[in-house]
Amino acid sequence: MYVIGSVVVLVLVIGALADIITRNEWQVKHLPKMVWVLLVVLLPLIGSILWFVVGREYSAPVDLGSFGDPRRHEQHDDRRAGARTTEEELAALDREIEFHSKQAEIDRLEAMLQERRAEDGTR
Repeated sequence: MYVIGSVVVLVLVIGALADIITRNEWQVKHLPKMVWVLLVVLLPLIGSILWFVVGREYSAPVDLGSFGDPRRHEQHDDRRAGARTTEEELAALDREIEFHSKQAEIDRLEAMLQERRAEDGTR
């Protein structure tokens, strides 16, 4: 039981010292950083508890966003954004194929017409 208590106090002291050292001066309240370090070293349990309760400046929580791709959580209307459904895309492709096949037929008929005019003109 004493070993567990000693380990807990040791982890608390190491955590408090690391936190004190890595803090900026403006994040330390009531006493200078060096005094907090001495307090934690000389009175390990009480100094560490006092540091985390009184001496540390807790800033407002920062919103780091949600986990994963933020686009996954957005609610928007795809139709309003210009996106089309699969059926609409297929219908547009069918219209494009039909347009190009009709255009090819027109080009073929115009070529035949020019050939006939050329034949008639040479006779």
